[in-house]
Amino acid sequence: MKQVFSASYTLEDLPTVVKDWMAISKPFPRVYLFRGQMGAGKTTFIKEMGKQLGVLQSVQSPTFSLVNEYQNTAGDIIYHFDLYRLKNVREALDIGIEEYLDSGHLCFIEWPEQAEELWDFPLIELLISTQDENHRHLIANWHE
Repeated sequence: MKQVFSASYTLEDLPTVVKDWMAISKPFPRVYLFRGQMGAGKTTFIKEMGKQLGVLQSVQSPTFSLVNEYQNTAGDIIYHFDLYRLKNVREALDIGIEEYLDSGHLCFIEWPEQAEELWDFPLIELLISTQDENHRHLIANWHE
């Protein structure tokens, strides 16, 4: 594991933080795990990433659908998972998560703890923590 990025930010700073993050994340793997407590800002960070990637649809948490598919202006597909409601890795396998992961498309995964056994390949892990009501901290680690 190698830390590749760290930033403290407010909601107003988020576009700049995401821009800076994306500038260094391009050579990294296609799978991104988003970790953090409920309300830490995982979905908000992904929404801003989608905006900067040119996603055409509204980026929303897939809490009930488990996975949302987006397309950007370049025609690239992005999968956004929310595994919070899963009870175990078997349920992730039942929704076909391995096919999504093997697709070569970007995969943004919230609550990866629910399927921890699956993450045995190169990926980026983003840890978002709440510093106070208005401030968040992001640490991004590259797992080879």
